[in-house]
Amino acid sequence: MGNETVNAAALPGSISADLSVLGLFLQADWVVKAVMIGLLFASVWCWAIIFEKILRMRRVVALTDKFESEFWSGGSLDRLYERIGIGPDNPMAVLFAAAMREWHRSTERGLMRGEGLVGGVQQRIAQVMRVTIDREMERLERYLGVLATVGSTATFIGLFGTVWGIMNSFHSIAQTKNTSLAVVAPGIAEALFATAMGLVAAIPAVVAYNKFSTDMNRYCTRLEGFAGEFQAILSRQLDEGTG
Repeated sequence: MGNETVNAAALPGSISADLSVLGLFLQADWVVKAVMIGLLFASVWCWAIIFEKILRMRRVVALTDKFESEFWSGGSLDRLYERIGIGPDNPMAVLFAAAMREWHRSTERGLMRGEGLVGGVQQRIAQVMRVTIDREMERLERYLGVLATVGSTATFIGLFGTVWGIMNSFHSIAQTKNTSLAVVAPGIAEALFATAMGLVAAIPAVVAYNKFSTDMNRYCTRLEGFAGEFQAILSRQLDEGTG
């Protein structure tokens, strides 16, 4: 009689269970709720990073194209440096300004006399450009680690919430001694909702990380190509100055 009373009470409540997104969250166990809140926060953070990176990369590429056109226009490099050297607005301009700054320092100190000293100037310019590329790429790649971390862990975190929710469902079944779908469905739905949130957070993060990584590698190759060409230009000028 007692079990029948429990079952009768459980069934109506289960049938009327709210299976909406908000209802699943409110009915979930506190552990599953913590998982859902964490995944929601991770998803929002990832989307904020994605939009910021998209806008930033578009701006960087556009400014780089503009600078590269000015650089190869045949104008004076000194005039270009005087115009953008104080506040370069893209990584390639920063790279150019750093190399020109080292060039001018060597010129002012008269360090370009003699073949051995010329080689030292070339090495310093090359080192300055290498350090500048690394620093600028580090700035561009900021927060990519967040996308990688969320993409690799969100699914497992959601799976943890699912396992915990299913354990609670089995516990409810054991208490009510009723295996009807009306009793099992709400708990299973709560559990699977955690996995769904994990996938919602992980999939965009993985796709965005792969895309941005490809874009960053392509842009880094572009900077390295510019550095090599610019170093060759400065090397020719050094040779002409000591010839």
